[in-house]
Amino acid sequence: MADRIFIGVAWPYPNGPLHLGHLAGCYLPADIFARYHRMCGDEVLMVSGSDSHGTPITLKAEAEGIAPRQVVEKYHATFLDAWEKLGIEFDLFTTTMTDNHRQTVHDFLRVIDDKGYLYAETMKVAYSPDFQRFLPDRYVEGTCPHCGNPDARGDQCGRCGRTLDPIDFVNPFYRRGGKQYAVEIRDAKHLFFKMSAFRDQLIAWVGKQDHWRPNVKNFTLGFLNEGLKDRSVTRDIDWGVPVPLEGYTDKRVYVWFEAVMGYLSASKEWARCKGDPDAWKPFWQDPATKPYYFIGKDNIPFHTIIWPSMLMAHGGLDLPHDVPANEFLTLQGRQLSTSRNWAVWVPDYLAKFPPDPLRYHMTANMPEASDSDFSWEEYQRRNNDELVATFGNLAQRVLTIAQRNFEARVPDPGQLLAGDRELIAKADAALESVGASIAACRFREALGHAMGLAREANRYIDRQAPWKQVRDDKAGAARTIYATLYVLAGLSVMFAPFLPFSAQQLHAMLGRQGSVHAAGWKLTRPLPGTPLPEPRTLFAKLDDAVIQEQVARLGQPTP
Repeated sequence: MADRIFIGVAWPYPNGPLHLGHLAGCYLPADIFARYHRMCGDEVLMVSGSDSHGTPITLKAEAEGIAPRQVVEKYHATFLDAWEKLGIEFDLFTTTMTDNHRQTVHDFLRVIDDKGYLYAETMKVAYSPDFQRFLPDRYVEGTCPHCGNPDARGDQCGRCGRTLDPIDFVNPFYRRGGKQYAVEIRDAKHLFFKMSAFRDQLIAWVGKQDHWRPNVKNFTLGFLNEGLKDRSVTRDIDWGVPVPLEGYTDKRVYVWFEAVMGYLSASKEWARCKGDPDAWKPFWQDPATKPYYFIGKDNIPFHTIIWPSMLMAHGGLDLPHDVPANEFLTLQGRQLSTSRNWAVWVPDYLAKFPPDPLRYHMTANMPEASDSDFSWEEYQRRNNDELVATFGNLAQRVLTIAQRNFEARVPDPGQLLAGDRELIAKADAALESVGASIAACRFREALGHAMGLAREANRYIDRQAPWKQVRDDKAGAARTIYATLYVLAGLSVMFAPFLPFSAQQLHAMLGRQGSVHAAGWKLTRPLPGTPLPEPRTLFAKLDDAVIQEQVARLGQPTP
């Protein structure tokens, strides 16, 4: 029986282009997971969008002298272009600027307000006397009171991951135009969400999630065990979703409170776009549905505590099944820094290189349990030694021999021998292993199973030496080529979630019609006599000079 899978992926701020840290954190693993489940015939809905109302947007707008909406529209378009070129397939990638999102947020707030989970209270708020304005959280900087990070900013410390309030900072200040200005703390009336009411319920719920990654579960329980504070849901800003309650017309819904509702609003927008306004409901109101949220580790508390508490307050909506958060990605041994241009920008990469080698390396090096590092040298090694010399070389050898010695058709193997059947059995077993690992969100492990089969097939080819068999034992050569064509067919399936473009190319070179994804997560034996097109190289070798050029560009000013 098919499963129903909801996949929510973190919403990026559209204040700059995507970099490799974004891909490693959540977008690539989510796409791999979605592609696999679609191939299994499961019902999948994957949504995300541009988080349009964060203060990073207004900061960018002020820096460029344009309206926040223009900033969003500019970078949202680059996101859509990157997803298409990378093969990241969302059912909907929208923004939080839509009327649909605003209405969803309003409806959600009214429900939890009617249930008594919102209340008004005076709070301490950062204020700039120099500019006579209240300051959104991200405008305030200072030293984190928990870990001593001197560069803490906004509502969360980038070092220890703790959520913060500007009044918590040691020596808070406001930076504008390269200068620092004093920050005062003043009283202001705001709406609060009774998040503390859900602490015990959250602890009991999280405690049952034995399938969660240890880092996610332990971080969440540690956070909850320290106590849970109520959280303000409004801010003194003019860019964002208006508050639908009396007395708050000059305020906006706090961005982190409304942004997580984007998963729900995007699902409703998707349903309307497909002409069935109620199509979102099974993905949100059926307990049999499994909701997965793919995020980076800095977003863990928002998806394992804040969003679940909001869902509990609302009622009638499914809680997350899993939150497979990844750790961070470093670059050439150093922390990514967009301000210092110490990053590999996705548009720059795609302008020079194909997507699949990047998808392969990022998966093989995915920071699932601990931080990992991207280096151009390791990218080159994996491309040349694994994609070119192992997987690509296997396909080239087998298909070329079939072209030249079996009239460019799948040969008739006759009676397969024990060694041939053993290789075929290993392909069947690998398919099961790859699928089980993907389903468990262990993507590095899954990719390792697939590449392990490619290595096994290369060893088989070396033992059989079909280039000699075609002269001395044509029937033996036919068995060898047939068995390895079966493996290649299996690899086209197993690699499809990871390398969608290359897998489709191999699928076509095997004489198979249509889409490898539409063919499903199963292996079918090659049909003797099937015409085989002229083989083409799957992957290109990267020279040292190409890599050295990319390393030299790191940290250089953007032209």
